Amino acid sequence: MDEIVNIPKTKRGQATLDKICEAAEILFYQKGYHNTSIIDITNVSGIALGTFYIYFKDKYGLYKYLLLRYSHRIRMEISAATKDAETRLEKEKIGLKTFLEYIRDNKHAYNIIWESLYIDKELFKNYYDVFAERYSKGMIEAQKDGEVINADPMVLSYFLMGVSNFIGLKYVMFDDKNENYDQVVDQVMEILENGMFVRK
Repeated sequence: MDEIVNIPKTKRGQATLDKICEAAEILFYQKGYHNTSIIDITNVSGIALGTFYIYFKDKYGLYKYLLLRYSHRIRMEISAATKDAETRLEKEKIGLKTFLEYIRDNKHAYNIIWESLYIDKELFKNYYDVFAERYSKGMIEAQKDGEVINADPMVLSYFLMGVSNFIGLKYVMFDDKNENYDQVVDQVMEILENGMFVRK
């Protein structure tokens, strides 16, 4: 993290960093990465151009920092929401709903994460690889407890991440008027628990 951003040591410095990030999020969401300049970001954030370089070497560093921050915040939100869940199935249910609510409240994050595929494929790959690496640890624990089938934990992690991502794409980004996710979450969990194929 220290290689990407100069983390401030004061509240004032943190407030400035937050302004830069908030401005970048708005502009990357509205205009895209390539159509947003550092000057655009400093103008919207109300800081001097030189101040930007106190925190970041370039626009790419800022973008990378935002991706890391989203990954951390999503994991923390899900961790806090699922801390009292007693089973892996319950964790997945609460985690999915928490993810959908996070995306509903932070639609810019979805765009910025997915745009990284076209900015630097490695950024996109690393974002999901790191997420899956942490996810797979939970899968391994659930397998030890006999709650999850004996399959490759990384396959399971990407499978569940794929479900979350595309359910989010449909029911948050596309159907943006919908804010009650209980029904779709219940359907997803029923499929996960019982399977989708009918045995004949």
